[in-house]
Amino acid sequence: MRESVQAVQAEVMMSFLVSEELSFRIPVELGYESCDPYAVRLTFHLPGDAPVTWAFGRELLIDGVGRPCGEGDVRVSPVEPDVLGEVLIRLQVCGDQAVFRSSAAPLVAFLDRTDKLVPLGQEGALADFDAHLDEALDRILAEEQSAG
Repeated sequence: MRESVQAVQAEVMMSFLVSEELSFRIPVELGYESCDPYAVRLTFHLPGDAPVTWAFGRELLIDGVGRPCGEGDVRVSPVEPDVLGEVLIRLQVCGDQAVFRSSAAPLVAFLDRTDKLVPLGQEGALADFDAHLDEALDRILAEEQSAG
């Protein structure tokens, strides 16, 4: 018997910082599902483009609201250290970087709802990866045997 997937969603308006002088507001969908308890998904709706979804660690977003966090493709940091005001989310692909600015309040509210669904630190109990892995391996082996 499979447990039903529970989800938390929110929409937040963020500023897409094109340059020092140019930015515009865009809707960003925040998503979290109990079947993938370590990750959050942000779907950016840029004008004239198809929506773009980025998935990264929920803990990175939690930590990044209060202090600079992340390495590589995703970095999250408060605009002002020690002030819970606004947050910068930097996404990098190859040499290109996109920077988004959001008020911290809706991010914190979203993260609080994810914590009520799956408390931080309890993800492993929910994500029974070993059972899913064993199940998938059994299915693959059975398919190979029936094909052979």
